[in-house]
Amino acid sequence: MTVVTRFAPSPTGMLHIGGARTALFNWLFSRHHGGEFLLRVEDTDRERSTPEAVDAIFEGLDWLGLERDREPVYQSHNLARHQELVRQLLAEGKAYHCYTTPDELAEMRDQARAEGRPTGYDGRWRDRDPSDAPPGVTPAIRFKAPIEGQTIIDDQVLGEVRFDSAQLDDMILLRSDGTPTYMLAVVADDHDMGITHVIRGVDHLTNAARQIQLFRALDWEAPEFAHIPLIHGSDGAKLSKRHGALAVGAYREQGFLPAAMRNFLVRLGWSHGDEEVFSKGQMIDLFGLGAVGKSPARFDMDKLLNVNGHYIRQSDDKNLVIAITPLLQGLEVLGFLKIPIIRIESAKLARVEGLMPELKKRARTLVELAENARFLVTTRPIEMIPKAAKLLKGDAPGLLQELLNPLKSLENWSTEALEACVKQFAEANDLKLGTIAQPLRAALTGSNASPGIFDVLAVLGREESLGRIADAASTA
Repeated sequence: MTVVTRFAPSPTGMLHIGGARTALFNWLFSRHHGGEFLLRVEDTDRERSTPEAVDAIFEGLDWLGLERDREPVYQSHNLARHQELVRQLLAEGKAYHCYTTPDELAEMRDQARAEGRPTGYDGRWRDRDPSDAPPGVTPAIRFKAPIEGQTIIDDQVLGEVRFDSAQLDDMILLRSDGTPTYMLAVVADDHDMGITHVIRGVDHLTNAARQIQLFRALDWEAPEFAHIPLIHGSDGAKLSKRHGALAVGAYREQGFLPAAMRNFLVRLGWSHGDEEVFSKGQMIDLFGLGAVGKSPARFDMDKLLNVNGHYIRQSDDKNLVIAITPLLQGLEVLGFLKIPIIRIESAKLARVEGLMPELKKRARTLVELAENARFLVTTRPIEMIPKAAKLLKGDAPGLLQELLNPLKSLENWSTEALEACVKQFAEANDLKLGTIAQPLRAALTGSNASPGIFDVLAVLGREESLGRIADAASTA
């Protein structure tokens, strides 16, 4: 048997953390077993489904590196097939016309609540003669669900789960306007797409029981089910934006790497011993549903930042320069184009690459990395943050002016020679190294924090360094 999994989002909003994790788990399971990973767009809710949401879902999956093995299936394109199956169930006596009006349904639920009973449909049209149908009411079509016994789910994560038939009412298959419900469309499409394993959130567990009943009514073999516990916030509450949970596209904009995001997502509910960091290949080799936990996972933004920082430190310097160049340029949207606000010369980008081994030690996101590198591509006179400007008060400009002469006389503009020169200047003037190094850092970077100041001098080069020092010295 070839394993076939699917990710089936509803395009009524963006791709969020929970959906991204579901997609990842399906992708990993199929890849581990040498199978196929498919995408189905469940767009039967035509009023709320939008092309923008579809595009965002595709872009999010592509960014995460979760490639699909066939063209996407759009559920709305299968309307005729869904209606055909309902006609078959009607002909076999496994479905029936329901003429209950919305007002009657509301009254039915209110009475059930008042009596402390389940609020599901009470089956009033299940065995009723259609000749009793009220005039002017277009019927929905309901499934004639089993009324005795149990429906058993042999769940690959939760184990055996049993539902009494009395808990499951007669669900609607076709609405009165002829459109299929989620339950019917999912079963039909899973069968027709050859889905062997349905991996999704535990909030679909009751749906699985209903869908198994429908698979049986259609004389089809149901897929294997695996229901994953939901993701909670770090405080154990339901996950929300206040916990940092956003659409996948937002994490991309905030400077997270797709490899880090995959690593973070796979650890939300799955584990392999005490290991925390996994390459894509390792995830595929190791992933299995048996290691998925039964308790809700905790979303921890600090952990995500730390994981992302790890991947930044492991990344190739040149690739990081390419990744942050748009951030350094700044981009404004003009029509459908993103135009750089600042065009950066290749020589300045070479500075960034030269200092990248030090810069990436300090950054947890690409946005932080770009901000830390900005001083390398800025044009003189550079801007000072308040803390840097404070370092250039008092005697600092005069000291920088004096330092210019020994720096100008240096023949070898290397990190080692620069360090020896500045230290010698400090000793000759009976100064602690920090007394000159801190205003020097402010003059060169516009900040009070940066990579090693001698590395900065070397990467900026003689002309740019001396110019920035002279600019700061002139503030006296």
